[in-house]
Amino acid sequence: QVQLVESGGGLVQAGGSLRLSCAASGSSLSVTFMGWYRQAPGKQREFVASISRDGATNYADDVKGRFTVSRDNAKNTGYLQMNSLKAEDTAVYYCYARYGIRTYWGQGTQVTVSS
Repeated sequence: QVQLVESGGGLVQAGGSLRLSCAASGSSLSVTFMGWYRQAPGKQREFVASISRDGATNYADDVKGRFTVSRDNAKNTGYLQMNSLKAEDTAVYYCYARYGIRTYWGQGTQVTVSS
């Protein structure tokens, strides 16, 4: 059974940094895409960033230049480095991993940015 375990969330002041991790396990298949969505209170879940197996990245406009997505294929682990955090980045962050046509989600990790 595929399992995604997230870590790295927390409370940080505006302008600070956090690094999220997402470790995928439980499948003999290779992870194709990994990425992150977030959901703020009262809002819909929104795309943040993604990375393909060969390292091609994609970002939401409001995180470009501040967030960096990366991955370690050998460890089936993805990372989201978040710099210059703003109060509006406060949300629950969910990682996902795609194996073939199936997508799996992590449990979510809370990121709170105080202004």
